[in-house]
Amino acid sequence: MAIVATDWTITRATGIIDYTGNDHGGGSPSYATVIEFHRWVQDLADDPEFTGSTGDELDIIDNTPSDRSTDNIITLINGFTITPAAAEHLYDGSVISGDIGVDRIVYDGIVNFGNADVQIQIMQDGVVLVDDWWNFSGAGLNADPNAGISHRFMLKTHDFVGDGGDIDGRRLVGTTRTFGNTYAEFKINGTSNGNNVLALVDSNDLNNDTAEGTVATWTTIDNTTEGFVQLDVNNNGSDEDYYSEWNRDTYTINQFYERMKWLTRDGSTSTLYGLNGELFRGITHELDVDGGTGTWGTPEHEEITWGSGATAGTARLLAVDNKTGSSATKIWFQILTGVVPADNATITGTTSTATADAELSGGALTERPISTPFVGASTGSALIGSYGLSLETADLSASDTVFDLTNTAVYPPNNVTFTVGGVVSGEDRVLVTNNAAGDIDFTQMALASLLNGATVTAVDVGLGNIPADTPSTGTIRIERDDGLYSRHPFSVYDSGNQTFTITSHDFSANNASAANDVFVSYIDKLAAATSESFTTVYDADRTLFVRVRDGGTAGDNEGIKTAETTGVLGTNGGSVTINRISDV
Repeated sequence: MAIVATDWTITRATGIIDYTGNDHGGGSPSYATVIEFHRWVQDLADDPEFTGSTGDELDIIDNTPSDRSTDNIITLINGFTITPAAAEHLYDGSVISGDIGVDRIVYDGIVNFGNADVQIQIMQDGVVLVDDWWNFSGAGLNADPNAGISHRFMLKTHDFVGDGGDIDGRRLVGTTRTFGNTYAEFKINGTSNGNNVLALVDSNDLNNDTAEGTVATWTTIDNTTEGFVQLDVNNNGSDEDYYSEWNRDTYTINQFYERMKWLTRDGSTSTLYGLNGELFRGITHELDVDGGTGTWGTPEHEEITWGSGATAGTARLLAVDNKTGSSATKIWFQILTGVVPADNATITGTTSTATADAELSGGALTERPISTPFVGASTGSALIGSYGLSLETADLSASDTVFDLTNTAVYPPNNVTFTVGGVVSGEDRVLVTNNAAGDIDFTQMALASLLNGATVTAVDVGLGNIPADTPSTGTIRIERDDGLYSRHPFSVYDSGNQTFTITSHDFSANNASAANDVFVSYIDKLAAATSESFTTVYDADRTLFVRVRDGGTAGDNEGIKTAETTGVLGTNGGSVTINRISDV
């Protein structure tokens, strides 16, 4: 639209040009291109006499107020300036005022090519700009649908007042994070005078259709490890490196994906790695380091800084491969302001004061891919994760893919769960073992050596071999020489050496001889809920024997008849439901 003269004022004494019409939410706000603004100012400057009643104090006797370089670059000269309010009502180019190094202010034009209703947020100088006035009434200001343009506006990129200058090297990151829609980001690595392009679009995210208020209540989804963590996601006996280990609790993998989007949505008040969720992007860079000092914090996330002047930068540290500074060889961070570290630049932790030197001559600085949203992508039933992000291994399935800190795709094994339902908490004793013709498979394994010590912690079953689908922790039963079977929790097992590590136990009074039976009790406990389950890695279909008993208390007429059944642990897990028959 053409400039609405009655919405603008020019004050001769100060040279201030101001917008005084309705603000963006008012009844009839007006906007003008920078060339329309220039033509209007110059038209007033050639008047024979100013007309103060309309806010115009310019005429032919005044110094020239503006100069046109192109239709998209206008410079205010001879002390004329615009106010921030005026800048919000101009578009399609840049407006420059003041002298370089003294009082120069630059507003540069931003043009977004995207869908009409896309909502844009801007990251500048390490923060998300609070006032997103360019998203007017749910749509973009100064759109041009015929040209595919959703937004046209200006942002201040240079402010040489006080210790200003180029604002973070005129760098901007545009994002769109409307919950329920797809997320995107687009970087401007340094604006130029005139128009600078963003290309931000969004659409409905079919895997993000849960009500925002509902996702807000899923607070038990949490990051159990914020920082460098080693996990054996693919269950090959060798750990991979990640910068997070999320627990999705009882929620599905897609619900986890939705929660991650909620944490980082427009207007988020959540905190991830010490940053507001809306500002969090994930790892942007991996850096080889050496010569470190001090100790990095636990968790690692803190502000880190390096350089000065044109070589300065700040970032959020997300992971370090060794918290002892002298032993650290790599760090991973999200850059916030400035430039990346130069070779031998000293990186300093603002909180921990630990340091590390950038090692580029014998190492590397690698820019890592950013996912939008930061968690990766969801298929609805599986996660294709982002760089360096993982969940607890039990929370991943064979359908999921994660990428470790070397950016290598890692494929989890098929973690499956077997559930016994229909039990009563605090009353029913639940036992699940391998099945042998409708009974316990007592001979599943056998001891390789005598157990007769007072503090035995290692159980060698080399004569029976540990099944490949044995849960990572659980319980085993061991046949003693008197024919009884004792119960032993194990914390880990070594399939190579065929050894279980059990809670220390005294076998000296009742030995367990070599070749005595050993079997895994997959569930072996008093029910603590209405169902009990175990999770393991699928190897082949396994038929399980299930026994549930509640003998009741003498004289209280309670208890059930022993319930026994079998169930199959298959590629999708398995379950049985107990039919509790009263023994009254």
